[in-house]
Amino acid sequence: MVIGIRRTPQARALRNPSMFRGIVKTAIALGLTSFLVAVTSAVHYRPRAEAAGTVADEPALVPEATSPGVAVSNSDLEQLRVKNLLFPISGFDMRRLHDAFDELRGGSRRHGALDLLAARGTPVLAVEDGRVARIHNSVGKGGLSVYHFDPTETYCYYYAHLDRYADGLREGAQLKKGDVIGYVGSTGNAPPQTPHLHFAAFKLGPEKRWGHGVPINTFALWAPKPPSG
Repeated sequence: MVIGIRRTPQARALRNPSMFRGIVKTAIALGLTSFLVAVTSAVHYRPRAEAAGTVADEPALVPEATSPGVAVSNSDLEQLRVKNLLFPISGFDMRRLHDAFDELRGGSRRHGALDLLAARGTPVLAVEDGRVARIHNSVGKGGLSVYHFDPTETYCYYYAHLDRYADGLREGAQLKKGDVIGYVGSTGNAPPQTPHLHFAAFKLGPEKRWGHGVPINTFALWAPKPPSG
C-alpha cells in the first residue's frame, strides 16, 4: 500500500525553480529594506546632550553641625593669613577666583565655601602641613572628600567633589604643604559637567570632630589685589 504524501504549497514551490527564485528575491528585497531602515534610523539618531549644570545648582556643604561656644572673628582670618596657606588648585588662574561664601545654596543655606572650577583631574594640594583626619565618600553631598586638620588642630580644611584620591592617601597620614591629596572632579551632588573643588575652612570645637565647626571665609587670603593708581 502506498501512502500519499500531501505537499504543502511551500513544498511545491521549492520543486518549481521559477517559484523558488521568486521567493528568494522577495526575501532578499525585504531583508534589504529592513537593513536600510535600520541604518537610516541610526544615522539620524542624535542622543540628547546632558545639560551642563552650574555650581549654584548644588546644595550647601557647610559643616554638619556647629560647636556651641565656638565663634569666628577677624583674628581667625589673620591667623590663617600668617600661615600663608597655599592655594589648593595647581595652576589656577586667580583672576577667576569668586567669593561664593555667602551665596545661597539649596534655596536658603549659606554656601560657606569657595567653588574653584578647574579641569577634571587637576591636582588638589594640601594648603599647609597637618594630618588627614578623615577620608570620606559623602554620597549625594560632597562625594569623595578629605578633611585635613592643621598642626594645632584648631582649623580643618575640607576638599570635596574629588574625582579620585592621591595614591597612598590614608587617614592619619601626615601632610606637608603642597602634597597632592586628590584630583578635581564632580562626585557627590556636583553637576556632572562642572568639575570643581569645593574648598572650605572651619574652626574646630573642643571635641575636634571632622565635619563639625564654624566656617571661615578664606576668599580674602587669595583675592587678587586691585590695580594700583
